[in-house]
Amino acid sequence: MSHNSAKEESPPASRLMVPLAVVTAAAILVGWLPLSALWHQQSQIDAARTQIHALQSEESSLTTQAKSLDSVAAATQLAREQYQLVSPGQSLIQVLPGNAAGAVTAQSVDPGYQPLVPPSGTLPVATATANHPFAGGFLSRLVGTLEFWR
Repeated sequence: MSHNSAKEESPPASRLMVPLAVVTAAAILVGWLPLSALWHQQSQIDAARTQIHALQSEESSLTTQAKSLDSVAAATQLAREQYQLVSPGQSLIQVLPGNAAGAVTAQSVDPGYQPLVPPSGTLPVATATANHPFAGGFLSRLVGTLEFWR
């Protein structure tokens, strides 16, 4: 009996070996397995997949549009609608937006009829400072213009 009881009693070190091995394996897996990097890569994959689906739908739409433009009549219609092109011998007439009363005047459309800008409304020329060796002349303005090279 004493022999049987000796087998049943195991030293404390052997009882701790299996849990210690499990904890060590878990620590190694957590340390070597970059979960945050995998999660970030998965989000990048999902974003790329979404872009691919959007591009595929755009491609199918453009393919359908290209097939519809194979005819001369469709290309002519597109040229008239989107690019304001006309056939030879035709004239293009554009209706311009009017003012609040609905009247279209040259002053409301043409920027050439706008009043001139007074000189006080323009940007001032940089004044010469003590930092510029040629204060007050052409060279000071030239140096001021080329200051970005410093």
